[in-house]
Amino acid sequence: MRIEKIINNNIVSSTDENGREVVVMGRGLGFKMKEGMEIPENKVEKIFRLDNEDMLNRFKTLLSKLPPEHLQISTEIINYAKKVLKKPLNQNIYITLTDHINFAIERFHENMLFPTPLIREVRSFYREEYLIGEYGIALIEQRLGIRLPVDEAASMALHVVNAEYNTAMRDTINITQLIQQVAGIVTEYFHISLDERSLNYERFITHLKFLAQRIYSKELLDSTAPGFSQMVSEMYPAEYICGQKIQYFIKETYGHEVTNEEVAYLAVHIRRMRMT
Repeated sequence: MRIEKIINNNIVSSTDENGREVVVMGRGLGFKMKEGMEIPENKVEKIFRLDNEDMLNRFKTLLSKLPPEHLQISTEIINYAKKVLKKPLNQNIYITLTDHINFAIERFHENMLFPTPLIREVRSFYREEYLIGEYGIALIEQRLGIRLPVDEAASMALHVVNAEYNTAMRDTINITQLIQQVAGIVTEYFHISLDERSLNYERFITHLKFLAQRIYSKELLDSTAPGFSQMVSEMYPAEYICGQKIQYFIKETYGHEVTNEEVAYLAVHIRRMRMT
């Protein structure tokens, strides 16, 4: 590969074997180099291939303004997230998480740190992603000697969730709030506390995540099993009524329809939690 453009001493842009523009990172990769020169393979640490030109240009603009170690830290967190979650992440995370980490470090130095309102919900609903955020905090402390507040673990987790489910930050926050509100309806209706350590609670939260995503993508379940909703309403009448309350709440608050099939599945999960 040859250098197309030098972004800074450690990052250059090039084209791969398919003629696709890529961003190449390596310590000293751009130092005393010129456009058109061959990139030394032994210095290449990471090659970034982003999905579209706009995203690539945004990434290059971001990289030109931040210390290379911030990108290195972000990349290691993303690699760790892929390993833990065992699933692909939207490549936009290289922009969003890197930018967030850089801004969080700047705010730390300026003593302008802000709390994350949804930290408890993120810790409860996105456990693996939250632990990835904690890994990020520890890595930043190890590399830069900066101890960011625990709130940043939740913020990093939300960026991972965005990339995991291919949603925008605003939608991720709305989904998290919706899950919180629905869980609150269940606890209030049955006057119980949900055991966040139980497997059935985890299954319930997982179901709510996908329900919320289906709501925002307008892909709700069809009635694939005739009579299923009626059967569940007869077997678990209290849980089904609670599901209907959730159905009404979502319609009134978010303006989204929830099918009776969805209500039935909610009732089944609520029943399992109550029997834990």
